[in-house]
Amino acid sequence: MSLSKSKLKYIRSLKEKKFRTEYGTFVAEGDKLVNDLLPYMKCRLLVALPGFLSELDVTDIEEVTEVNESQLAQASFLRNPQQVLAVFHQPEHQETVDINNQLVLALDGIQDPGNLGTIVRLADWYGIKHIFCSHDTADIYNPKVVQATMGALARVIIHCVDLAGFLDSNKHIPVYGTLLDGRNMYEQDITPHGIIVMGNEGNGIRPDIEKRITKKLYIPDYPGGNTTSESLNVAIATAIVCAEFRRRSK
Repeated sequence: MSLSKSKLKYIRSLKEKKFRTEYGTFVAEGDKLVNDLLPYMKCRLLVALPGFLSELDVTDIEEVTEVNESQLAQASFLRNPQQVLAVFHQPEHQETVDINNQLVLALDGIQDPGNLGTIVRLADWYGIKHIFCSHDTADIYNPKVVQATMGALARVIIHCVDLAGFLDSNKHIPVYGTLLDGRNMYEQDITPHGIIVMGNEGNGIRPDIEKRITKKLYIPDYPGGNTTSESLNVAIATAIVCAEFRRRSK
């Protein structure tokens, strides 16, 4: 069976957020990524080479289309497609989540798809189950973001929220933020649970979110006093902060 023009048009349309929102679906590509997502998310359409399909249980997949390499390349968003492209339904999550005894991330306007995807992957690595994103954060279902999560999207729940309102409704929970005027995070008391706020790549944490932070953290440069880079990449900073929180909670 070949890929019809209508199906090809549908897949290609999912590169744009308005169509992802309209259809409630998103694209994932690559053998490992698709295999990681299949047990957790409902698959609307799977487009794959014969070799991939021969080893796959397709019972719960709504529609399967076998294609050759040329047809897969037409549908793919990747420069070098692998064996499979899948369209998944966007999962529905509970609107309210009890985070009282959890460590969660809050992202304030993260724009770069690679950064966002990497942060989701980091959250998965450090056992962080929930990420709360401001409305102007990059779309989690952008194909570039999905690819960068490396399958972590299957286990980390992403919430799109009014970030100020979210923090206001959780005032009883410690709110941490990485800021240049913060105190050395290695010298501060931190709790095993709380909300860690990470800011926009260029502008950092916006003022109305910053005023809701209860403890400002600074990642010190070494050796102190030397001229260094102005700041760290937000994904790298997230990794450093999450590692310290988990180290302390042992």
